[in-house]
Amino acid sequence: MRSGFVGLIGRPNVGKSTLMNLIVGKKIAITSNKPQTTRNIIQGIYNDDDSQIVFVDTPGIHKPNHKLGKYLNRQAYYSIDDVDVILFLVDASQNLGSGDKYIIERFASLNKPVILILNKIDKLTKEEILLKITEYKDLYDFCEIVPVSALKDKNIDTLINVLKQYLTDNIKYFSNEQITNKSNEFIISELVREKIFNLTDDEVPHSITCIVEHMEDAKDKMIINVCVIVDRDNLKKIIIGHNGSKVKEIGIKARKDIEKFVGKKVFLEIYVKTIKKWRDKEKYLAEFGYNDFEL
Repeated sequence: MRSGFVGLIGRPNVGKSTLMNLIVGKKIAITSNKPQTTRNIIQGIYNDDDSQIVFVDTPGIHKPNHKLGKYLNRQAYYSIDDVDVILFLVDASQNLGSGDKYIIERFASLNKPVILILNKIDKLTKEEILLKITEYKDLYDFCEIVPVSALKDKNIDTLINVLKQYLTDNIKYFSNEQITNKSNEFIISELVREKIFNLTDDEVPHSITCIVEHMEDAKDKMIINVCVIVDRDNLKKIIIGHNGSKVKEIGIKARKDIEKFVGKKVFLEIYVKTIKKWRDKEKYLAEFGYNDFEL
């Protein structure tokens, strides 16, 4: 029996959350084309007959231009210290950039294995993949280099087998049934937040917060009420849409993902609330048990 914690590190939109969802077998981390979609440290738990691998998904490391960006970078850096192995994900279909080099420079002071994951190889030829391997190999002494496609489920079994060689613990941290360290309420609120991002383009900033105010688990269905908190009335209007059309679309798409996650029929109600002051927002969140809410 081998076990350990594996950190997923990389720039925004390289496929960290997509890879973890694929390995775990369920959507527990939201994905979006918007950078900085992942705001919290989420653990995804993989189990098989002889191992337990706890993947730690982190916000994409980037050059911050506001307070939220700095916070997300700190979250990602902290995770580096707390894991046994680092998976450094890059988008192999993109040119090697200064952001990748910036992250690689931070590996120099680490005393733990770093495995390079070349993601999105479905967009490359074999010759292009070999060129990418050579390009990155000259920048750092990676323990392994594994080309994968998280979207197309390519080479994932190879990645798992490679990872097992670097697991140093021999205990199970979680039960076989557990796939994440986050609550169902957290995952459900994130699935709603994802749909808001994907359906409102760049109109809605990352400051929105979604919380589950009520969740009733009946025998064959779940009744869920989600509140979307914004700090400006114009954002509320955007999310609701003309005659409620946008929030209805958000609800339809979110409900489908939530039903897949909980495994039963879901009745979902979403409403939007404006809270302009941060202290008022904190107080409101505390009413529903979100005392340690990170953002």
